[in-house]
Amino acid sequence: MLRIVLDTNVVLDLFHWANTDAVPIMTALEAGRIECLVDERTLDELRRVLTYPQLKLTPEMIAERYARYSARVSVVAAGEAPPLPRCKDRDDQKFLELAARAGADLLVSKDKALLKLRGRTKLAFRILRPADVCRLLAEPATAGPPQ
Repeated sequence: MLRIVLDTNVVLDLFHWANTDAVPIMTALEAGRIECLVDERTLDELRRVLTYPQLKLTPEMIAERYARYSARVSVVAAGEAPPLPRCKDRDDQKFLELAARAGADLLVSKDKALLKLRGRTKLAFRILRPADVCRLLAEPATAGPPQ
């Protein structure tokens, strides 16, 4: 089973916008083919973002989206992450730290600052765009774990 960390924009794609590009990720999550990892900092960010006026969510809608997401995740305890590169966007550092601390296979993001770190440093996990993860999920199960 793939262990993944989703940045907040990808969570919104799945649980708010219902972005069709991310459907394979949602399908895999619901089927138990992937484990989505979170910690209190990433959940706090999601709670905050869900209140942004541009999303035009009522309190009931906020509660529904948060409940749907939180029911499908595994919460990782706080702790120290191994040494990591610094993300240019400080708000995204928490996703790197969570992925490293939790032993994730993938960090899924559309954020340019996170994506720029790919290939620049050796990480124990891969940073991929949602479309790349969808292609990975479409591969036969015999393909083995991601490298």
